[in-house]
Amino acid sequence: MKRTLIEIMSTIEGVLNVDKPGGMTSHDVVNRIRRLTGIRRVGHAGTLDPLATGALLLCIGRATRLVEYLVGQDKVYEAVVRLGQATDTYDADGVVVAERPFTHITLSQLQQALESFRGPIQQRPPMYSAIKRSGQPLYKLARQGIKLDVPPRAVTIYELEALDWTPPEINLRVVCSSGTYIRSLAHDLGQALGCGGHIAALRRTHIGNFGLDTAVPLADLNETNWKNALLPSDTAVAHLPRLDLSAPDAEQLKQGQRPLRQADLPPIPLTRAYDQDGKFIGIVTAHTGYLQARKIFI
Repeated sequence: MKRTLIEIMSTIEGVLNVDKPGGMTSHDVVNRIRRLTGIRRVGHAGTLDPLATGALLLCIGRATRLVEYLVGQDKVYEAVVRLGQATDTYDADGVVVAERPFTHITLSQLQQALESFRGPIQQRPPMYSAIKRSGQPLYKLARQGIKLDVPPRAVTIYELEALDWTPPEINLRVVCSSGTYIRSLAHDLGQALGCGGHIAALRRTHIGNFGLDTAVPLADLNETNWKNALLPSDTAVAHLPRLDLSAPDAEQLKQGQRPLRQADLPPIPLTRAYDQDGKFIGIVTAHTGYLQARKIFI
C-alpha cells in the first residue's frame, strides 16, 4: 500500500546548517523552513540576533529531540565593534545613548583591554535579550521602559583576537562558550576603553563541529532542493563518544531494557549508540554495570 505524503514527511529528519542572512530573527528562519519543507517539527539551536549572519543549526523532524545537545556547543564569531558610541541594545540596531572620543586609542591599548576578557569571566547579558524574567523576555520589558538588574553569569572566552583596527572599528575573532553575548563583549570593551562601543556587524562561523563550509544560504533553499542539504540526525551529537553495540544489546535498548555494560567499556555519561549494522540508535548512558537508553530513535 502506498504511503501518504504526511506519512512520508513524518519520517524525514536531520540537521540543516543554514547561513542566516541579516535582518531576520532565528524564528523567521524557522518559519521559512517550515513553509519550504511542509514540516512543522523544526527547531533551532543557538539564537542569532537579526543583525547577525552565519551558521544557524535547524533540527528537523525527530532530530528536534537532539537540539539540547547542540545548544551547549562552543561558538566562533567574527565581530566588528564600533568604538565611540554606546547603544541601548549594544548593537547597531539600537539607539545611540552616548558618544565619546575614540581617536586617541592605540592598538596597544586595545590589545591590553582585550586581555582582561580572555578566559573565564562574569558577563552581564544585555537588557535587550531573550532571557526571561517572570515568563517575559527581557527585550519586551525593555521596550516598555522597564529596566531590571540582570545578574551576570559565568562564560568563557577561549580566544579573543584583534584582526584589524581601522578607527572607529575593530574586527575581532571570538571563540567562546555557549551563552556568551558578543553584544555584551562589545559594550564592555567600550566601557573598559572609556569610549563606549557596540556591535556593527556579527557573523557566526562555527557551532561546535559545524562551520560555514556545510552551511547553505537561506536564499538558495527551495521546496525541492532542501533535502539535499539535510545532514544525518547523528551529526548533531558527533561530539559525543561513539558506542557500537552487539545485536542483542541493541535490541534490548530498543525495547527499553538495560543490557549489561561490556567489561572493557568505561562509564560514560552520554554516548551515541549504533547497532550492528552501523545504524544510529540514539543517546545512551553507560553506567557502572549496565547501559541505559536516554533517547532512542528506532
